[in-house]
Amino acid sequence: MIKMILSGCNGKMGQAIARLVAETDDVEIVCGIDLQDQDLYDFPIYSLPPAYTGQADVLVDFSHPSAFEKLTEFALERKVPLVMATTGLDESQREHLKEMSETIPVFFSANMSLGVNLLIDLVKKAANVLYDNFDIEIIERHHNQKVDAPSGTALAIADAIDSVLEDEMEYVYDRHCVRKKRGKQEIGIHALRGGTIVGQHNVVFAGTDEVIELSHTATSKEVFAVGSIRAARFLQGKAPGMYSMADLVESM
Repeated sequence: MIKMILSGCNGKMGQAIARLVAETDDVEIVCGIDLQDQDLYDFPIYSLPPAYTGQADVLVDFSHPSAFEKLTEFALERKVPLVMATTGLDESQREHLKEMSETIPVFFSANMSLGVNLLIDLVKKAANVLYDNFDIEIIERHHNQKVDAPSGTALAIADAIDSVLEDEMEYVYDRHCVRKKRGKQEIGIHALRGGTIVGQHNVVFAGTDEVIELSHTATSKEVFAVGSIRAARFLQGKAPGMYSMADLVESM
């Protein structure tokens, strides 16, 4: 049985993970970490990680970047493998995860959906084939409560495209104040916020007289919960290192 600590357990994603874990027979949540101390579950909830003194096989974090320091300090001290599913981390926090991975297994992905990561793989292949004759644009749509824009997933898609092309691509987020033609090495990234859209990402390859579009739509937060539980299973028995959904998909 995999013993999971769930950080952000009272948030929407935390609640989705808790529901799914309750339906599994190989994972159990031994405690939750959350500043909001509502008693929603049959496992204990603490406001700070060190309050838990029991055993754990994995720490899954779906909280907020502000909790990053104390969570990572706890994971390192206790040598607990970490699934970092929180979005909006800054560059220094991402670098810290890399440093941590020299000591413990760390799983980090901008998006925990298997489908999105398959999309990224397809987009890389399409970019290799189409780049010479096609312009590339990314459009992401999310609910009106999302605070960061563009999404981490949109940036991950752009980074994946950039990684397979010889030219260094330029990310362009706003064109209204610049009156000039589109550059060949641009990747336009556009954010739309409204309603209750869980998440949608479209990658458009626009050529002469034809358009190819790859897209992924999440209709429920449970797709991200499923991915985080898969990541928790994936880390069991792994050596220290930095892992991602690409590694998980490849292992399947």
